Amino acid sequence: MRTNENTLSIFALGGINEIGKNMYVVQYENDILIIDCGGKFPDESLLGIDLIIPDVTYLEENKDKIRALLVTHGHEDHTGGIPYFLKKLNVPIYATRFTLGLIELKLEEHRLTRNTKLVTIDSDSNLEFGQIKVSFFKVSHSIPDCLGVVFHTPEGNVVHTGDFKFDLTPANDQYSDIHKMAEIGKQGVLVLLSESTNAERTGLSPSERMVGGHMYEAFVKAEGKIFISTFASNVNRVQQVVDAAIKTNRKLALLGRSMVNVVEVAMERGYVTIPDGMLIDGREVDNFASEKVAILCTGSQGEPMAALARLASGNYRDVTIHPGDTVILAASPIPGNEKDVSRIIDNLFRLGANVIYGSGSTTGMHVSGHGYQEDLKLMLTLMKPTYFIPIHGEYRMLHHHQLLAESVGVEKGNTFIIKNGEVVDVQNSVARQTRTIPAGDTYVDRMGAADVREIVLRDRKQLSEDGMVVIVLTLSKYDKRIIQGPDTITRGFVYVKDAENLLNEINRLVKKTVNDLQEDDVRQWNVIKQNLKKSVGQYLFAQTRKKPMILPIIIEI
Repeated sequence: MRTNENTLSIFALGGINEIGKNMYVVQYENDILIIDCGGKFPDESLLGIDLIIPDVTYLEENKDKIRALLVTHGHEDHTGGIPYFLKKLNVPIYATRFTLGLIELKLEEHRLTRNTKLVTIDSDSNLEFGQIKVSFFKVSHSIPDCLGVVFHTPEGNVVHTGDFKFDLTPANDQYSDIHKMAEIGKQGVLVLLSESTNAERTGLSPSERMVGGHMYEAFVKAEGKIFISTFASNVNRVQQVVDAAIKTNRKLALLGRSMVNVVEVAMERGYVTIPDGMLIDGREVDNFASEKVAILCTGSQGEPMAALARLASGNYRDVTIHPGDTVILAASPIPGNEKDVSRIIDNLFRLGANVIYGSGSTTGMHVSGHGYQEDLKLMLTLMKPTYFIPIHGEYRMLHHHQLLAESVGVEKGNTFIIKNGEVVDVQNSVARQTRTIPAGDTYVDRMGAADVREIVLRDRKQLSEDGMVVIVLTLSKYDKRIIQGPDTITRGFVYVKDAENLLNEINRLVKKTVNDLQEDDVRQWNVIKQNLKKSVGQYLFAQTRKKPMILPIIIEI
């Protein structure tokens, strides 16, 4: 779909009415700029799916107009889709030094490093892409080197905040550039896109520095080994763990591939400082007294194959949790992960561990990297936008953010709560939402294929619920008479020894169907198979109220 001449268009391909797979687009005439390219993890209904990324059909249809992918920060929900995106559309990537380090890890895994243009930027960078100029400003978040983005277009300025909070005492001393934000607001902001994750939570988001004190107290009280699980990308939290280990004279081991990789990048680029000789391999843990070791691991969200889940089930080869050891979950469960996290906590208690878990406000071991209501209101007040598009949140969060915007002066009717694919067009400084473009989910499976179709997921769901029935029979090549069979095999449908009469009736029905088709001189394989599926399927549903997958296998001799 083409935009009209001299039209500024703003839309999302992911990240609205959901948490995850963020991707936003700003387009002016023939210049398209993309902000972030994230992925999100599936729920249990998406069998065999490992990652969900945005559908980029619109971008593929307009690939000649794409100028750059701008990445606000390095979290998975903003970078996870990049390797799959680049396989379809190889565009230059602009990001900060630490963010590029994390992106390079992904590109190396997918063997894309050589062919991808990576450009390092910072908050002072100024870029120009056709008729759009781009500048940046610093924001605080739970990962280093985070940016907000300003698009200077002929229609006016568009601001994307990135993920942010106003932390006045950040653990990494990377302060939000409030003065620059205020200056951007003075220049005039036509449209503000601002994240909404914590729009329901009152007050100001607590400072990350608060966690450091609680972490040290827990280290002092612990008598055995200490296990800490957090997001690998939360480098600020990693440094706080390192600092607590230094003060209590403990060695530090890293468990989990992503934890090892991220910490290596952070150390190489100066974002984490670990003294020489402090890091040990997981296989060396038993060489030290329990009270002299801390283990930093992945798995805070209950991922079944991550280090913490394997430790909790006693299946980690090199390290074991013993009674009296302390386990700290320094992260809050993402909505949808609560059951998996609870299961791991139960297993840890069974092992006799002292487990520190729960909301950050309860334990002091975690604070959110996303701004609460007062943070969001401060951003709105600094930017003073004419139009507002709340992003990065489920519908209720976007709704609450709209109310906050109106409470600080955004005119009613000037907020657009949109869906992925709904376009806000601006002409002559007037914004309207009247059209849509293709948008949706793309599924990535264990083979890394970013093209798992709905029909495949439907088949997997059917197999998981009702099983399958395989019918094998041999037909004459000349007249389609049955020479041998049918033999009926079931998996996940019924227990064969208790269903002999049912299976005998299936075989009788198959013979009757094939003989009836022979009398009608029907000889095409696909027609025979379709009729077998229909007749057997109707019979099984009438008898069992189930709809197993039916697979006729016909051998011709």
